[in-house]
Amino acid sequence: MPLDELRSLVHRHAGRADIADVIVSKSTTSSPPTAAMSHPILAIVAQGQKRVVSGDRVLDYGAGQYLVVSVDLPVVGQYVDASAAEPCLGFGLLLRPEEIAALMVQTGLARDGARERQTPPGIAVSDAPEEMVDAAVRLLRLLDSPGDRDVLAPLIKREILWRLLTGDQSAMVRQIGLADSNTSAISAAMEWIRDHHVETLRIEEAARVARMSVSSFHRHFRAVTAMTPLQYQKQIRLQQARFRLLVAPDDIAGVGQAVGYESPSQFSREYRRLFGEAPGRDALRLRGTTPDRLAL
Repeated sequence: MPLDELRSLVHRHAGRADIADVIVSKSTTSSPPTAAMSHPILAIVAQGQKRVVSGDRVLDYGAGQYLVVSVDLPVVGQYVDASAAEPCLGFGLLLRPEEIAALMVQTGLARDGARERQTPPGIAVSDAPEEMVDAAVRLLRLLDSPGDRDVLAPLIKREILWRLLTGDQSAMVRQIGLADSNTSAISAAMEWIRDHHVETLRIEEAARVARMSVSSFHRHFRAVTAMTPLQYQKQIRLQQARFRLLVAPDDIAGVGQAVGYESPSQFSREYRRLFGEAPGRDALRLRGTTPDRLAL
């Protein structure tokens, strides 16, 4: 069975990054809910279970299922019931808009380039078809065949993208490759918010970046992210604060001010709410480690 072989390959090659944009992940311990930034990605679980929360969406996915994310989203992720005997094993493929767009042009999927009336969510879970799992298996086999890797890996990655473009979450994935889609417009506004996260959020300016009216912008932003623009900015601020605290763990007030908080108490309160610990305690725990990053 393809899923059995995928499980074996992930277990053997976990942590290797010999194929561009491919992530092979193994976790031997259950984790507390951990806030991180997820980029556009396909993640297939070969073994175990994971929970991801984005805004007011709670998504559980396990062996034989995949998660797909279409925009840069702050999320809270958690491995469930992972152990040394039964680790959580996963395969991930970063999704590049230019590669999806090229495949859509080649196959004719780009002809329907008008914005959809309904904007799909920016994150979803589906059962992984056997063809997708089989392609992931063949891609990971190339880790044992370096002579074939450069030629065959791009072809198999395109096959996986094709399975996404024609699968259950096709509407979401197609929006990644369409420059004039609602998702692409919201993604541009999200990037603008990240670039200006220190400043007071100007909704009218963010809507202008998305080329939408303010009311339409609010509606589509929530459809994609399951949060308001202000909630999104708050999570970006707190994610940036966490990175800064790795460098300056003793300057909590300064870090809070640097990411846009005028009130140290408000900063500490919202930081604890997201990360589960006060800034100072969290910084001490993170010293000497790499900040959490959601891979799968």
